[in-house]
Parts: sequence; C-alpha cells; structure tokens
Amino acid sequence: MLETLKQLDRELFISLNGMHSPIWDTIMVFMSDKYVWIPFYLGLIGYLVWRYKRKSIAMILLVIISIGLADFVASGIMKPYFMRLRPCHDPALADVINIVRNCGGKFGFISSHAANTFALAVFFSMVLPHRYLIFKVLLVTWAVIVTYSRIYLGVHYPSDVLLGALLGSLLAYLASLVYFRVIDRYAYFHA
Repeated sequence: MLETLKQLDRELFISLNGMHSPIWDTIMVFMSDKYVWIPFYLGLIGYLVWRYKRKSIAMILLVIISIGLADFVASGIMKPYFMRLRPCHDPALADVINIVRNCGGKFGFISSHAANTFALAVFFSMVLPHRYLIFKVLLVTWAVIVTYSRIYLGVHYPSDVLLGALLGSLLAYLASLVYFRVIDRYAYFHA
C-alpha cells in the first residue's frame, strides 16, 4: 500500500513538474521567493494595526506563532525525521525532472512553504469578518499557487505540499480558536 502511494506521488509529481514554459518558469520562481512577499506582509501588518488597533496585537502575534510552529514542525522535526529526498536530489528522477532554479536543502518532507503560506491564509480566513471574503479567497488562492510552485520548480512532491498545507491549516485553525478566546476574555481588546 505504501509503495503504491509513493508511486502515485512520484507519477503525479512528474506530470505536474513537466508542464513548463519560460513565462511560467518566471512566474513560479517569483511566487516561490519568500523575500518578494515582504512588502505584502508589511502592508498587511500596517492595515491590521490601522483597522483593528488593539485586536491587531493578538492577530499579529498569533499568526506569527502559527507560522513559526508550522515552520518548526516542517523543517525542524519532519524533514530531519523522515529524511525523504527532494525530487531534485533523487537520482531516479534525474532524467525526467525539470529544475528551474536551485534545489534547496536535501530533504523535502514536508514543505515549509506550504505549511507557512497556509498558516497565514487560513488564520486570516478564520479571524477576519465575512466582509473580507474576496481578500480571503485571494489569500487561499495565493497559498495554493505558492504551494504548487514548489512542485513546478522540482523541489517537492505533491504529498510534501499537501501535508504541509494540512499542517499549516491545522495550526492556523488552533491559533484562530486562541484568538477568539483571548478577544472574548480580555476587555483590553474592546477599548
């Protein structure tokens, strides 16, 4: 059973990784670059502070905790424990893989990019009011594209990004529960 799942994961990876063009190469490198998103993160923080005043403190702290935990579990626990080679480091895939840029670290299970982006997207999808529906959809779409870019670039298998997305989503959900409990419990956030 496990071998069948690994084979399906590998075949899906080869199929998804094989769809290349120079334009998409540029877009996927851009989407996957964590430093490119710094202005977005700073703008989001600025907006939250301006719009939500004291509540923004809890939002920002809890999303940072959620992302930090997602990154720690993915990179600090899962990758060293499972030691699953990234596709771009797997000699069996050398003839079929498209590597657009550098490969990254040796191990890829599970994807930190997927865990981190989904932690952010799901947390804000849970805590922001319904009037932000379009922003929430854009955040989740952004997380999906960043996650897919990791397969496209040849650095993660589909299972790496799927489990990373699930980890980030779970931690974001738990952080959102803490957020609502803190907001309800302390009068400081209602002033």
